Formats: sequence, structure tokens, C-alpha cells
Amino acid sequence: MDQLTNRFKQALQSGQPQIGLWLGLCSSYSAEILAGTGFDWLLIDGEHAPNDISSTLNQLQAIAAYPSQPIVRPPWNDPVIIKQLLDIGAQTLLIPMIQNAEQAREAVRATRYPPEGIRGVGSALARASRWNRIPNYLARANEEMCVLIQVETREALNNLSEMLTIEGVDGVFIGPADLSADMGHSGNPQHPEVKAAIEQAIRQINTAGKAAGILMTNTEAAEHYLALGVKFIAVGVDTTLLSNAASSLAAHFGKGQENTVSSVSNAAY
Repeated sequence: MDQLTNRFKQALQSGQPQIGLWLGLCSSYSAEILAGTGFDWLLIDGEHAPNDISSTLNQLQAIAAYPSQPIVRPPWNDPVIIKQLLDIGAQTLLIPMIQNAEQAREAVRATRYPPEGIRGVGSALARASRWNRIPNYLARANEEMCVLIQVETREALNNLSEMLTIEGVDGVFIGPADLSADMGHSGNPQHPEVKAAIEQAIRQINTAGKAAGILMTNTEAAEHYLALGVKFIAVGVDTTLLSNAASSLAAHFGKGQENTVSSVSNAAY
């Protein structure tokens, strides 16, 4: 399989659920460690973690030798940032806070070369094309892009039907943390009202023939959403795994902190 083929996109199209892990440590070293653990995909977060273009590039390079497929979340639906992320080799993007069909359409256009989109042509400078060593990169790049839009408000859910009609949207990711906050249940993605909204959205996404996704670190809830037909799901966060493991070890030797938040492992981001 050549370097340009988007194996994550292929996996979504096959219908096989993809199990992932969230990366927020901003370290190529930890990214490489986690790339060898067997997760189908790893999300490099540029929205809530302090990643920039350089640190994202370092992690893409670290992950490249392993079967785990990278997904990058930019800080915003910004075509300039998206252009830079694509040029350093990201092919699958999770675009945050998409509220309507026009914003979804703009996200897709930012990932495509003209005439289908507005992505600037600079492949001679780009790792994505291996500096023009990948044959026919410009002709093939568009079809290998995978765009995942993130819906995380009541407004977005109200506009979901129209967003699902946008060509080039491969999947819809439901953000349970922001959605629960927007619905008045901040910090409680397991609230019955929030769960009902999520389940309805998953059914709607599946009916439209798109891939539904979510981040859910509660194992029981994650298995529930997989049973409902979620096709890509993150089941853990590197920062939380490290914090909990270290806190548990410290507590075993009587070094726990009284004010440590014990429920962090059940949070959703």
C-alpha cells in the first residue's frame, strides 16, 4: 500500500469499528509509545492541547512507522491552519464546533485542491507529497482526504440533517462534553437527556450512511455506543491515563493528594 492511501478512511468505508485514543501530551515520544499499543487511530489534539504545527508534525512522524492511523484536530475550522496541517501530512481531520451545513461545506473545501476546493498548491514544500516524490499527488490527494465534523451543541444537532447531505463529509463526531454543557448538564455526559440526544444523533448519522464517532472514556458507555453503531470511538486520553496511573501508584505508597479529582477517568472531552 502506498504512502498516500488513507487507511483510516478505508476502514470507515469497510464498516469495521475503529477504536482510538486521544493524545494531549504534545510529545512525539509518548505518541510513539502509544502508536505501538494497537489502537486503530490516535487523535492529535490541537484544540484543547497546546499543540502547534511543529509538535503535530513531530507526532505524525513518530506514528508513521506503526499501524495506528493519525487524526488531527485543528483548533478551529480555519482554512489557513488546515492547509498547513495537510501539507505536513495529515489526511484525516476532525474539525471542531461545526454548527451548520455551510460550515461543513467550508471544512470540506479547505481540504481539497481547486477546482473542488481552496487548498493552496505547494506540494514541492510539503511532507504530504514527500516533496513531490509521490506520483500524481495533486491528482490523487483530494480523494484520500477524510473530513470528520464535530457536532457539540443543540444548534448543530438541529442542523444535522442538512450537514449530513454535504458531499465530502465522511463522518460526524459527537462531542459529549460540550454538548452536555450546552444542554445545561455540564460535566455530566451520562445525563439521560444528553444520552438521548447522542443516541438520536447516532441513529441519524447511520441512516445517512455516514460514520458516527464519539469520545467516551467510560467503558460501559463506550460499549453501549459501539452497539448502537458508532464506527470510530476514542476510549481513553493519554493525559488521564498517565495521571490516574501515577496517582494510583502514589496512593499505594501513601502519597495520594486529598484534593485529587477521582472521577476524571469517567469524563468525556
